Amino acid sequence: MCGIAGVVYKDGKLHPVGADMTRMLHALQHRGPDSAGFSIYGGLGLEENEYLLNIEVREKPGLLDTVREAVETVSPIRADEIIPSVENYIIYRCRIQLESFSQLKPLIMDIDKLEDVMVLNGSHSFEMIKDVGSVLEIADRYDTWSKKGTHAIGHTRFSTESIVDRYHAHPFQSYIIPDITVVHNGQITNYWKIREPLERKGHIFETNNDTECIVHYVADKLASGYSLEEALEQSVKDMDGPFSYIVGTPQGVGIAKDQLGLRPGVMAENDEVFAVASEEVSLREVMDTTEVEQISPGEVRVYEI
Repeated sequence: MCGIAGVVYKDGKLHPVGADMTRMLHALQHRGPDSAGFSIYGGLGLEENEYLLNIEVREKPGLLDTVREAVETVSPIRADEIIPSVENYIIYRCRIQLESFSQLKPLIMDIDKLEDVMVLNGSHSFEMIKDVGSVLEIADRYDTWSKKGTHAIGHTRFSTESIVDRYHAHPFQSYIIPDITVVHNGQITNYWKIREPLERKGHIFETNNDTECIVHYVADKLASGYSLEEALEQSVKDMDGPFSYIVGTPQGVGIAKDQLGLRPGVMAENDEVFAVASEEVSLREVMDTTEVEQISPGEVRVYEI
């Protein structure tokens, strides 16, 4: 029952995609009241080899200083901010610089060893925002209204198979390649058949959420030389169950739908924008919807800038 959405500005320039995605997800709020999340691409403006870390930290005396010390064992903190959240936690966001992308996941794993600390994500070309609560509550908490970018994907969650917290909120990310994220509506019923070969190849899974399995699968295909379209086409053949999902990369977005067409998906475009969502009501937030296409069973679409 979750809601998914994606929007791409075709000119590749910065636009108010944070506000666009906020409106699109709010229109899908009825599909998922538990949590919501955004991947907003193109607007961070980080320098080469800079990364933004989002870290969940319990409000305990001295713990934030311990987190800063853990980060600074690898990189000086170039800038940081604290965002008040819920349930006695804060979100600590810091900008760091690494010698290579390969250092990012080991740093995240080291920080995660701290008690009452969890890294939500680390990224270079996109900003991930996800939390429990309604779309508008999260939008106000993180000021998604002001976020600019070239494209974005988003999600409203109705939890069916894992706990409700900000870590299990979508989007999910893989660190096999830089800055790939996925939002998903449905279930992957052959989850373990997909996951186990990836784990043997060295993929590290943090949850049992099937959306994490999808993002690892697609990242693995891209790392092996597949185009995004080829990776999504193969996923439709390999994955069982009712699903539709949207993947975000620094270059654009793609959507895939299961072969029986058991989860909804619609798309529309004009000269300026390509958009996709679970329902037409979401598309109306960013364009005129006189010509809306239903995504067919087993169909894959990719729009890259």
